[in-house]
Parts: sequence; structure tokens; C-alpha cells
Amino acid sequence: MGEPPEQSHPVVWFATGMQAVERRAYGDTRTRGAVHAGIGVGVAVLVASGVRAVLGAAGSLALGVGVATAGKMLADEAHAVGAALAVDDVELARRRVATLVGRSTDELDESGVARAAVESVAENTVDAVTATLFWGAVGGLHGVLVHRAINTMDAMIGHRDERYGNYGWAAAKLDDAANWIPARLTAAAVGLAAPARVGHVLRTVRVDAHQHPSPNGGVIEAAFAGALDVRLGGSNTYRGVVEDRGELGDGAAPNALDIGRATALAGRATLVLLCTHALAMCVATRLAMGRSTP
Repeated sequence: MGEPPEQSHPVVWFATGMQAVERRAYGDTRTRGAVHAGIGVGVAVLVASGVRAVLGAAGSLALGVGVATAGKMLADEAHAVGAALAVDDVELARRRVATLVGRSTDELDESGVARAAVESVAENTVDAVTATLFWGAVGGLHGVLVHRAINTMDAMIGHRDERYGNYGWAAAKLDDAANWIPARLTAAAVGLAAPARVGHVLRTVRVDAHQHPSPNGGVIEAAFAGALDVRLGGSNTYRGVVEDRGELGDGAAPNALDIGRATALAGRATLVLLCTHALAMCVATRLAMGRSTP
């Protein structure tokens, strides 16, 4: 069905509110950043409690997952990048991929744009889709909204630059912790969704993932690299700072066609995890019912 319009999207409202918090709370210390992160998490808990009280556990979870996931938006934006590259409009592709990534895109060539899109599909499949499913299964609406709050704060202030190196530290660490299990479950799902390449997925994650500065981004990007037989990683520029992310995989450099392959792989892996979570929740419910039976 897709996501709500931007002007009425709760995540946008949350981001606007946290910008106001930053204006009042900012200071170049980890303590102030921790206060910022704590406020964001607290808001998510309060909203979740209010919505759950009105709609109940099942209704609120369905609403929360529907609002918090952004799989269709991610796929649509990635396909737009691929379509621009398909007609050799690299300038348009650079502008479109800039909506997906935080790196500088002005000087990327076709392969660089394609790599950025594939890496964004991989990482955001965890951030905006599968982690939401995981935390919904584990913690209901509270899990969904707290994860979305943490992930949004990380996107806003979790940067390794002069302004946010200290202030964004807490948000970045919370995001690493919240996505640690979902990233690895999603990497496993990627292997299941590409059974002919499952050995390559496992080897690439084991050998290459540690080169990436993110403990979760490296795992999921390596899994996609192994499944698609492409080479990801390398040097990116963020706010004037060059960051080396190592080389993930030993295939060819990505091209426009690989963007479509990546979004299809993300869809299959999401379906694998959705079915897995649904089965696990059914089993847990049956076990709980069995324990409550006299």
C-alpha cells in the first residue's frame, strides 16, 4: 500500500519535534546527546502506550508496522535511480540517489551511483523494513515505535563529524544495538532468498563484513554483495570527510541492472522473514495457551 504522504507521516512529525529538541539541548558532549536520545525514546514509549490503549495490542501493532515500514518508498526510489541510469542520465541519477544516501553524490560515475543505490537498498531493508518486523514480533507497538525513533535519530544526528561526533554518539550506539539481531537475521534471509548463492553469502559476510565501519551495515551489505555477485564498499565522502568502507564481495562493479536485482532480493528476503516471524509468533501463542490450560 505504501507509506503515508510526507506532510502527514508520523515519522516526519517526530523528526520535526526532535529538531526542536536539538535546538534547545545541543552541546558538544555525549551527556547532552544521551538526553536527546532519551527524550526521543520516551516520546515513542508514550505514543505507543496511548495508541495501544485505544486500539488494543493487535490493532495498534498492525497500524504501527504499516506506518513505520518504508519498503515501497525504498523500492520506488531505487527504481527511479536505475531508470535514470538506463537512459544514460547520470546527473539525474545522482540527484535521485542523493535522496537515499548520506554520502556526497555530485562526482559519482555510473558505477558509483549504482553502488550507492544497491548499498542503500541493502542497509535500508534492515533499517526500514525487517527490523520493524522483528521488533514488532518481539515488543509489539512499543518495539516498533522505539526502534523507529532510534533509527530516525541516528539518521539525523548519528554522524561522525565535528558537530555530531559527541552529541550523536548515544543515538548511533542505540541504533547499532537495535539493529544487531535484525541485520544478522536479514543476512540469513538473504541467503535463503538466493539459495544458489548461499555459500557465497556466508563466505562474504564472514570474510569481508568486518571491514565496514558499521557492525550491521557491513553484515547486510556483504550479504547482498555475495547474493548478487557484485563488489560493494570502497571510499565514500560524507560532509567532506572521506571514509573507507573496505571491499565487500569479489564480483563486478554494480550497474543499473543490479539495482533492480537488489530490490527484488530485498523483497524476497523480507517475505522469508515475515513468514518466519509469523510462524514464531504462532508457536509462541500455542505454547502460551498450552501453559494456561488446566
